[in-house]
Amino acid sequence: MKLTMQLGSRSYDIILKSGCLANLYQFANVANRKVFILTDSGVPEQYAQTVLAQCPNGMVYTVPQGEASKSLKVYGQVLQAMLEFNMTRKDLLVAVGGGVVGDLTGFAAATFLRGIRYIQIPTTLLAQIDSSVGGKTAINIPGGKNLVGAFKQPSLVICDPDTLKTLPAHILSDGIAEAIKYGMIRDPGLFALLDAHNSDNVLPQADEIIARCVTIKRDIVAKDEFDTGERMLLNFGHTLGHAIERHSEFAYTHGQAVAAGMCMLSARTAAPAVTARLIGCVSNY
Repeated sequence: MKLTMQLGSRSYDIILKSGCLANLYQFANVANRKVFILTDSGVPEQYAQTVLAQCPNGMVYTVPQGEASKSLKVYGQVLQAMLEFNMTRKDLLVAVGGGVVGDLTGFAAATFLRGIRYIQIPTTLLAQIDSSVGGKTAINIPGGKNLVGAFKQPSLVICDPDTLKTLPAHILSDGIAEAIKYGMIRDPGLFALLDAHNSDNVLPQADEIIARCVTIKRDIVAKDEFDTGERMLLNFGHTLGHAIERHSEFAYTHGQAVAAGMCMLSARTAAPAVTARLIGCVSNY
């Protein structure tokens, strides 16, 4: 499946297909430029190596796994490595990993040489359905999460559902929390699908979940790229969730925190039956 983010000169394709990681070369020019592949230590090494094998002039740079890599220190290290690789504006950054890698790569792409092209290759469910699409990039500072960043749309997004087969259960559940968000704000059918499954049997539904979530985000971002109106719907549960993450010093994952934030907000604003169903669905994962 191919979806297109319609943003005029910043439009790009979102490819959803099993096995497409090994066929990046069919969708992007990776043969005639330097390609800097950014990943983290928690991502199976074979994913970055699969990309590297398609890039005659590429390199892999690995940062430590975890939210701590979305920092000024690590961001500076990435820029220095790009400089030492002699990157130019015609070259390409590629993010291979989850939301942390995607955010860090996007912000580096937005700022290195005042902006270069980058590709998102999300390997977690959360990144495939949410953070890889839409162009929000950021790092954290001591004062809070995602307080330093830029809107920088990728040139291409490659979602290969096969990468989900290697995810630990708690990381898969992180993505389901974001999928539940999409069901709550825009797609009752998606919510019903998630409510009818649990962490043991939801993976075969991944293709449909990814497609439905990405379609919703694509349509919202196309109307409100810079988060001044309708796009704020996508932040459901996130304000409280970010506070939970920060207060716990990231002992809670993003998905856990967002799930808690959605339940807390619903308890204050929604009918009791809606809150009960949301809590029941979250509890399945």
